[in-house]
Amino acid sequence: MTTLRLISSMATKPLLADLVALYQAQTPGIHIQVESVGGVDAAKRVQAGEALDGVVLASDAIDKLTASGHVLAGSRVDLVRSGVAVAVPAGQPVPDISTEAALKAAILAAPTLGYSTGPSGVQLARQFEAWGIAETIAPRIVQAQPGVPVGSLVAQGQVALGFQQLSEMLGVPGITIVGGLPQAVEIITTFSGSVAANSLQAEAVRALLAFWASAACTPLKLQHGMQTA
Repeated sequence: MTTLRLISSMATKPLLADLVALYQAQTPGIHIQVESVGGVDAAKRVQAGEALDGVVLASDAIDKLTASGHVLAGSRVDLVRSGVAVAVPAGQPVPDISTEAALKAAILAAPTLGYSTGPSGVQLARQFEAWGIAETIAPRIVQAQPGVPVGSLVAQGQVALGFQQLSEMLGVPGITIVGGLPQAVEIITTFSGSVAANSLQAEAVRALLAFWASAACTPLKLQHGMQTA
């Protein structure tokens, strides 16, 4: 039995669980372990030289790990594209976010706002700066700790308007998903896989990532609110 140990961010946790099951069902002799943590923490663990075979993170994080020699150059495989969605507590009025102007108005009207420390949160903060509202809304922002779903803060009433990858919002009880961001300001993150530099089973990881990027996995990606990369 060959065991492959991977680390990923929370954004792809539910999807990877299904992709692992699909691959193991048709690949005898392969056992895959995936640990999902906050993306920032995952990158730090890879950089620390932890014994891993593969890494699944946002593509920009993979590129940084490649540049620092912690994942193998040329092994990056883009797996999925995931958009940011907006959620409110269940039972609360659903704001209009159909246009850039409407979204900005909804943000300015919200008593509290939540987003993650991941790539979507970074891009969202840049958008607030571009709109010139960053200082105005700063006291109202509740940033989720690494590994804590924004949806859970929305469900608990700590956040009135929450932003995170749709894949992480799906299935969270106690929230209403309003929808994705309007096209003019949509935030799309590509998640990629790569072979860890210290893996002793590089070819097995390459085969795994190639399968996950194949058309056979497209239905699962769509089920999890993601698109093929």
